[in-house]
Amino acid sequence: MKSLALALTLISAPAFAQPGQPGLPPMPVIVTSGEAVVKRAPDRAWVTIGAESRARTAAEAQKLNTDAMTSVIEKVKSSGIPADAIQTTGYNLQPEFDYANGKQTLRGYVARNQVQIRIDTLAKTGDVIAATVATGATNVSGVRFDLKDRDSVEREALRLAVRDARGRATAAASGAGVEIDRIIRVEEQRDMADMPRPMPMNMAMMESRAAQAPVPLEAGEIEVRSRVTLTVAIK
Repeated sequence: MKSLALALTLISAPAFAQPGQPGLPPMPVIVTSGEAVVKRAPDRAWVTIGAESRARTAAEAQKLNTDAMTSVIEKVKSSGIPADAIQTTGYNLQPEFDYANGKQTLRGYVARNQVQIRIDTLAKTGDVIAATVATGATNVSGVRFDLKDRDSVEREALRLAVRDARGRATAAASGAGVEIDRIIRVEEQRDMADMPRPMPMNMAMMESRAAQAPVPLEAGEIEVRSRVTLTVAIK
């Protein structure tokens, strides 16, 4: 569960010399890395749902798309999702062309509308997806599970990572026959790769599941990982 790096520095390290004391030798330090992982069952989901409509004219494509997306949003709200949990994340209307013999011919227009839905009752996620597809949604671009109290879980992981790094520094000092004098620096290593990733759902998956209620989804566990680098002075 842990992958930890350890570096022992008992030689000159100018970066750690006491400021304002020129001429003094730099202090010896120990640098350790600590890591911790906290696992929690997710209690929130984010779903991105869109509707795509085609017609011969721009006005008709826009109307068809408006009708479809209005039905989808009304269905979502009737499922108990509050209005502030629904946010439009994309809309576009553009022409489509056919190409033949070096010529471009207008085929029609396509309108697309996309919303992101926050679902705070995890058990509703499958029902919401199935209901929106049955109502007029044509694509579900991803499902992302998360934690309502992510901040507190991140702080817990950080606390454990610092404790792990301190324990390793103590072990390194003991092995070297020295003592820790004080902590000089603690640096958190932020990594966006630890953020929850969306689960893609293609059209074939949606169509095969549209008749099922609810859509089967497995939330698994959320891993919140924290990494730190600890620098301590030794004596």
